[in-house]
Amino acid sequence: MNATSMSSPAPVLPPYLTQQLRRFGPLLIIIGLHIALFYALRSGLMHQVAQILPREIVASFVTLQPPAPEPKPQPTPKTVPVVKKTVTQKPRPVITDKPAPQAITEATPPAAEPSNAPPSDAAPSAPPAPAAPAVPKTISGVSYINAPRPVYPPLDARMGNEGTVTLRVLINEKGRAEKVEVQKSSGSLRMDDAARDAVMRALFKPYLEDGKPAPAYAIVPINFTLNR
Repeated sequence: MNATSMSSPAPVLPPYLTQQLRRFGPLLIIIGLHIALFYALRSGLMHQVAQILPREIVASFVTLQPPAPEPKPQPTPKTVPVVKKTVTQKPRPVITDKPAPQAITEATPPAAEPSNAPPSDAAPSAPPAPAAPAVPKTISGVSYINAPRPVYPPLDARMGNEGTVTLRVLINEKGRAEKVEVQKSSGSLRMDDAARDAVMRALFKPYLEDGKPAPAYAIVPINFTLNR
Protein backbone atom coordinates (compact mmCIF):
# COMPACT_ATOMS: atom_id res chain seq x y z
CA MET A 1 0.00 0.00 0.00
CA ASN A 2 1.14 3.54 -0.73
CA ALA A 3 1.89 6.12 1.91
CA THR A 4 -0.70 8.45 0.47
CA SER A 5 -3.35 5.88 1.06
CA MET A 6 -2.10 5.34 4.61
CA SER A 7 -2.27 9.11 5.65
CA SER A 8 -5.34 10.37 7.44
CA PRO A 9 -7.54 12.85 5.57
CA ALA A 10 -7.23 16.62 6.47
CA PRO A 11 -9.86 17.85 8.84
CA VAL A 12 -12.57 19.81 7.12
CA LEU A 13 -14.03 22.71 9.04
CA PRO A 14 -17.68 23.34 8.88
CA PRO A 15 -18.82 26.13 6.57
CA TYR A 16 -20.02 28.30 9.40
CA LEU A 17 -16.66 28.22 11.15
CA THR A 18 -14.86 28.93 7.86
CA GLN A 19 -16.93 32.06 7.33
CA GLN A 20 -16.21 33.28 10.85
CA LEU A 21 -12.47 32.78 10.37
CA ARG A 22 -12.50 34.74 7.12
CA ARG A 23 -14.42 37.50 8.80
CA PHE A 24 -12.54 37.82 12.09
CA GLY A 25 -9.17 36.42 10.98
CA PRO A 26 -7.44 39.76 10.22
CA LEU A 27 -8.70 41.23 13.45
CA LEU A 28 -7.30 38.26 15.44
CA ILE A 29 -3.93 38.65 13.68
CA ILE A 30 -3.75 42.39 14.56
CA ILE A 31 -4.63 41.66 18.19
CA GLY A 32 -1.92 38.97 18.30
CA LEU A 33 0.69 41.39 16.93
CA HIS A 34 -0.17 43.98 19.56
CA ILE A 35 0.10 41.35 22.32
CA ALA A 36 3.55 40.29 21.00
CA LEU A 37 4.73 43.92 20.83
CA PHE A 38 3.54 44.61 24.34
CA TYR A 39 5.38 41.51 25.55
CA ALA A 40 8.56 42.59 23.80
CA LEU A 41 8.42 46.03 25.46
CA ARG A 42 7.89 44.45 28.84
CA SER A 43 10.75 42.02 28.49
CA GLY A 44 13.32 44.65 27.25
CA LEU A 45 13.82 43.07 23.84
CA MET A 46 13.33 46.40 22.01
CA HIS A 47 15.97 48.05 24.17
CA GLN A 48 18.50 45.40 23.17
CA VAL A 49 17.67 45.84 19.48
CA ALA A 50 18.14 49.64 19.76
CA GLN A 51 21.61 49.11 21.29
CA ILE A 52 22.61 46.81 18.45
CA LEU A 53 21.62 49.32 15.71
CA PRO A 54 24.34 51.86 14.66
CA ARG A 55 24.08 55.28 16.18
CA GLU A 56 23.75 58.50 14.15
CA ILE A 57 27.04 60.12 13.27
CA VAL A 58 27.07 63.89 12.86
CA ALA A 59 29.90 65.29 10.72
CA SER A 60 30.62 68.97 10.27
CA PHE A 61 32.92 70.45 7.64
CA VAL A 62 35.28 73.19 8.66
CA THR A 63 36.44 75.56 5.91
CA LEU A 64 40.06 76.50 6.21
CA GLN A 65 40.89 80.13 5.47
CA PRO A 66 44.07 80.89 3.51
CA PRO A 67 46.84 82.36 5.58
CA ALA A 68 47.01 86.12 5.60
CA PRO A 69 49.81 87.54 3.41
CA GLU A 70 52.77 88.77 5.26
CA PRO A 71 53.06 92.57 5.31
CA LYS A 72 55.72 93.93 3.04
CA PRO A 73 58.42 95.88 4.70
CA GLN A 74 57.96 99.58 4.10
CA PRO A 75 60.98 101.51 2.94
CA THR A 76 62.39 103.85 5.48
CA PRO A 77 62.03 107.50 4.44
CA LYS A 78 65.19 109.25 3.48
CA THR A 79 66.27 112.21 5.48
CA VAL A 80 66.96 115.24 3.33
CA PRO A 81 68.91 118.04 4.92
CA VAL A 82 67.06 121.32 4.94
CA VAL A 83 69.06 124.20 3.56
CA LYS A 84 68.00 127.56 4.92
CA LYS A 85 68.23 130.42 2.45
CA THR A 86 69.29 133.75 3.72
CA VAL A 87 67.10 136.50 2.30
CA THR A 88 68.81 139.81 1.96
CA GLN A 89 66.46 142.73 2.24
CA LYS A 90 66.93 145.45 -0.31
CA PRO A 91 67.22 148.95 1.05
CA ARG A 92 63.96 150.82 0.68
CA PRO A 93 64.04 154.36 -0.68
CA VAL A 94 63.45 157.05 1.88
CA ILE A 95 60.71 159.46 0.88
CA THR A 96 60.98 162.96 2.28
CA ASP A 97 58.78 165.96 1.78
CA LYS A 98 61.75 168.28 1.25
CA PRO A 99 62.83 168.76 -2.38
CA ALA A 100 66.34 167.90 -3.39
CA PRO A 101 68.69 170.80 -3.87
CA GLN A 102 69.06 170.00 -7.59
CA ALA A 103 65.42 169.11 -8.26
CA ILE A 104 63.58 170.95 -11.02
CA THR A 105 60.16 172.14 -9.99
CA GLU A 106 57.51 172.72 -12.65
CA ALA A 107 55.83 176.06 -12.51
CA THR A 108 52.10 175.82 -12.01
CA PRO A 109 50.13 177.71 -14.66
CA PRO A 110 47.92 180.53 -13.40
CA ALA A 111 44.24 179.82 -13.04
CA ALA A 112 42.14 180.92 -16.01
CA GLU A 113 40.04 183.94 -15.32
CA PRO A 114 36.32 183.59 -15.97
CA SER A 115 35.35 185.37 -19.17
CA ASN A 116 32.30 187.58 -19.30
CA ALA A 117 31.62 186.76 -22.96
CA PRO A 118 28.18 185.24 -23.58
CA PRO A 119 28.19 181.54 -24.42
CA SER A 120 28.21 180.87 -28.12
CA ASP A 121 25.14 179.22 -29.57
CA ALA A 122 25.32 175.54 -30.32
CA ALA A 123 25.98 174.54 -33.89
CA PRO A 124 22.72 174.25 -35.80
CA SER A 125 21.68 170.67 -36.37
CA ALA A 126 21.54 169.38 -39.92
CA PRO A 127 18.06 169.27 -41.41
CA PRO A 128 16.57 165.78 -41.66
CA ALA A 129 16.98 164.02 -44.96
CA PRO A 130 13.89 164.18 -47.14
CA ALA A 131 11.88 161.02 -47.31
CA ALA A 132 12.20 158.94 -50.44
CA PRO A 133 9.29 159.51 -52.80
CA ALA A 134 6.81 156.72 -53.02
CA VAL A 135 6.88 154.59 -56.16
CA PRO A 136 3.75 155.23 -58.26
CA LYS A 137 1.34 152.35 -58.60
CA THR A 138 0.54 150.62 -61.86
CA ILE A 139 -3.16 150.77 -62.75
CA SER A 140 -4.93 148.46 -65.16
CA GLY A 141 -7.39 150.79 -66.87
CA VAL A 142 -7.31 154.49 -67.81
CA SER A 143 -9.89 157.05 -68.80
CA TYR A 144 -9.26 159.84 -71.29
CA ILE A 145 -10.35 163.43 -71.41
CA ASN A 146 -8.66 163.79 -74.79
CA ALA A 147 -7.86 160.40 -76.28
CA PRO A 148 -4.58 159.97 -78.20
CA ARG A 149 -4.90 160.39 -82.02
CA PRO A 150 -1.86 158.79 -83.62
CA VAL A 151 -0.83 159.81 -87.14
CA TYR A 152 -0.30 156.81 -89.40
CA PRO A 153 3.20 157.05 -90.90
CA PRO A 154 2.76 157.54 -94.71
CA LEU A 155 5.54 155.09 -95.63
CA ASP A 156 4.05 152.34 -93.45
CA ALA A 157 0.61 153.09 -94.91
CA ARG A 158 1.92 152.74 -98.46
CA MET A 159 3.76 149.56 -97.55
CA GLY A 160 0.66 148.21 -95.77
CA ASN A 161 2.39 147.77 -92.41
CA GLU A 162 0.08 147.21 -89.43
CA GLY A 163 0.77 146.57 -85.74
CA THR A 164 0.13 147.41 -82.10
CA VAL A 165 2.44 149.41 -79.86
CA THR A 166 2.23 148.77 -76.08
CA LEU A 167 3.38 151.79 -74.06
CA ARG A 168 4.07 152.21 -70.33
CA VAL A 169 2.99 155.76 -69.44
CA LEU A 170 3.60 157.71 -66.22
CA ILE A 171 0.58 159.96 -65.69
CA ASN A 172 1.01 162.88 -63.26
CA GLU A 173 -1.54 164.50 -60.96
CA LYS A 174 -2.75 166.74 -63.78
CA GLY A 175 -3.44 163.85 -66.17
CA ARG A 176 -0.47 164.49 -68.43
CA ALA A 177 2.04 161.88 -69.62
CA GLU A 178 5.40 162.65 -68.03
CA LYS A 179 7.27 159.55 -69.20
CA VAL A 180 6.47 157.16 -72.05
CA GLU A 181 8.32 153.87 -72.60
CA VAL A 182 7.81 151.30 -75.35
CA GLN A 183 7.01 148.04 -73.60
CA LYS A 184 6.31 146.09 -76.80
CA SER A 185 7.19 147.33 -80.26
CA SER A 186 4.94 147.08 -83.30
CA GLY A 187 7.85 146.10 -85.51
CA SER A 188 8.20 149.56 -87.04
CA LEU A 189 10.14 152.37 -85.40
CA ARG A 190 8.02 154.95 -87.27
CA MET A 191 4.76 153.57 -85.77
CA ASP A 192 6.39 153.38 -82.30
CA ASP A 193 7.40 157.08 -82.49
CA ALA A 194 3.93 158.10 -83.79
CA ALA A 195 2.26 156.25 -80.88
CA ARG A 196 4.59 157.90 -78.35
CA ASP A 197 3.86 161.39 -79.74
CA ALA A 198 0.09 160.76 -79.66
CA VAL A 199 0.19 159.69 -75.98
CA MET A 200 2.26 162.74 -75.03
CA ARG A 201 -0.45 165.01 -76.55
CA ALA A 202 -3.35 163.14 -74.87
CA LEU A 203 -5.04 164.14 -71.61
CA PHE A 204 -5.91 161.45 -69.04
CA LYS A 205 -8.18 161.51 -66.02
CA PRO A 206 -5.87 161.71 -62.96
CA TYR A 207 -5.61 158.67 -60.72
CA LEU A 208 -7.21 159.30 -57.30
CA GLU A 209 -5.72 157.84 -54.14
CA ASP A 210 -7.68 158.53 -50.92
CA GLY A 211 -9.65 161.12 -52.88
CA LYS A 212 -6.54 163.02 -54.01
CA PRO A 213 -4.80 162.96 -57.44
CA ALA A 214 -1.62 160.90 -57.43
CA PRO A 215 0.87 159.85 -60.12
CA ALA A 216 0.43 156.35 -61.53
CA TYR A 217 1.71 154.11 -64.30
CA ALA A 218 -0.68 152.87 -67.00
CA ILE A 219 -0.32 150.38 -69.86
CA VAL A 220 -1.66 151.99 -73.05
CA PRO A 221 -1.96 150.01 -76.34
CA ILE A 222 -2.03 151.94 -79.66
CA ASN A 223 -3.30 150.07 -82.73
CA PHE A 224 -2.28 150.87 -86.32
CA THR A 225 -4.79 149.32 -88.73
CA LEU A 226 -5.48 150.16 -92.41
CA ASN A 227 -9.09 150.33 -93.58
CA ARG A 228 -9.27 148.17 -96.71
